[in-house]
Amino acid sequence: MAVSANRLELLQIADAVAREKSIDKSIVIAAMADAIQKAARARYGQETNIRADINPHTGEMKLQRLMQVVEQVEDYDKEVALLTARERNPDAQVGDFLAEILPPMEFGRIAAQSAKQVIVQKVREAERDRQFDEYKDRIGEIVNGTVKRVEYGNVIVDLGRGEAIIRRDELIPRENYKYGDRVRAYVYDVRREQRGPQIFMSRTHPQFMAKLFTMEVPEIYEGIIEIKSVARDPGSRAKIAVISRDSSIDPVGACVGMRGSRVQAVVGELQGEKIDIIPWSGEAASFIVNALQPAEVAKVVLDEDAERIEVVVPNDQLSLAIGRRGQNVRLASQLTGWDIDIMTEQEESERRQKEFVERSNLFMDALNVDEMVGQVLASEGFTTVEEVAYVEQDEIASIDGFDEDTASEIQERAKEFLDRIETEQDEKRTALGVSDELRQIDGITTAMMVTLGEDGVKTIEDFAGYAVDDLTGWKERKDGETKFFPGVLASFNITRGDAEAMIVDARRKAGWISEDEVEASDEEAETASA
Repeated sequence: MAVSANRLELLQIADAVAREKSIDKSIVIAAMADAIQKAARARYGQETNIRADINPHTGEMKLQRLMQVVEQVEDYDKEVALLTARERNPDAQVGDFLAEILPPMEFGRIAAQSAKQVIVQKVREAERDRQFDEYKDRIGEIVNGTVKRVEYGNVIVDLGRGEAIIRRDELIPRENYKYGDRVRAYVYDVRREQRGPQIFMSRTHPQFMAKLFTMEVPEIYEGIIEIKSVARDPGSRAKIAVISRDSSIDPVGACVGMRGSRVQAVVGELQGEKIDIIPWSGEAASFIVNALQPAEVAKVVLDEDAERIEVVVPNDQLSLAIGRRGQNVRLASQLTGWDIDIMTEQEESERRQKEFVERSNLFMDALNVDEMVGQVLASEGFTTVEEVAYVEQDEIASIDGFDEDTASEIQERAKEFLDRIETEQDEKRTALGVSDELRQIDGITTAMMVTLGEDGVKTIEDFAGYAVDDLTGWKERKDGETKFFPGVLASFNITRGDAEAMIVDARRKAGWISEDEVEASDEEAETASA
């Protein structure tokens, strides 16, 4: 069958557009068919059901009017009666469509313009879908591009088959780009938006540095060395923690390279950013000591529940440990995920002495004993009156200078003091209107009930409305600094697990959740931990 020049031209146009926009040719042909349908409706009436088909091999165009077969005709523009339809097709059934071939039509100027708009719109949508599908799978990769333009400090990058943006705050400080510059960055997000897919790139993202090391260090690419965490102060300094799965390979040495060749390649890409390569350790204390390099650490004290660590350094190492404007300790904190408090040996000694004096005074006041007895109890490691009251009597009697009678007398005085405090707290609780039913919640003390009453909580239902953070407190990181916001019961040093158990118990007693739901939740938690 001979193909006319017009048909050949139609296929050539579709082929050219598909190649230029990197989309499937069938999408362009479908867009042309939609455009022809729209133009045909403008001529035959918008209420008419018209379908246009274009043969992708020959370019032949077929225009049809579709009529649905019905028992009773209500819309004569779209429907045909079953009896009438069977005159044309004896096998016609209700619900079928009869196709009536329409004669070829000439496009007027307005119809042609309208058709062009439909094609352009469909092709643009297809191009956006192709771009989104291509780059959504490249999140987490480094891509190269050319600077297309700079708008208000934001760099628009031409990726060849797409366009990306590096926002001003995602550029390394003091970096300046101009039209035509080559740029390499990390794709961290791809979103569908009104104006099309938006590709967001970054040169300050911690993973940008990790990916650069992956490209420079074959052992990381092959999985022999693993990057465990990264912390960056873009353009200034960074820390990266690495571990080797092969004991014969030094992870730090492999990342540094011969004469520093590998790390210098990364430093050059990051505009001279100084990089500390830290050996990762599963022991938090060892890891934190490593992360604070180049400072020397004398002692560490961990508080695992609060994820805080106190680091004691020699007096001459304090400024090195903290770093310029707190940079070293801030990066170490980001790298390890722990809040780090740094103090000198002198500051620690002064603090320990202060705590010793406070505990001695506590025992002197509470137990009505002299200074020597108070100091002895404090030096033996007792921190609260509760410990003194309920520890085994033999433990107190075994202290030098004490006997069983002395131990018994001290414990009696401790219990009397606690009873007096309990009575005072219960009076406060009653005055605040806190219901006695709160005692039913496991772990709640009278002192806690007073604190809860001061926060406006009076009943089990009130308590059930708490979240864990409301009780223990929460952290927020801003500008590289972590700030702690104390919860209602933060002063009682309860763990998040204890707080969660209290809230669940309150909700169960308030009838908000059933016993089965609690058990199911516990099973899920056990499965997840396993």
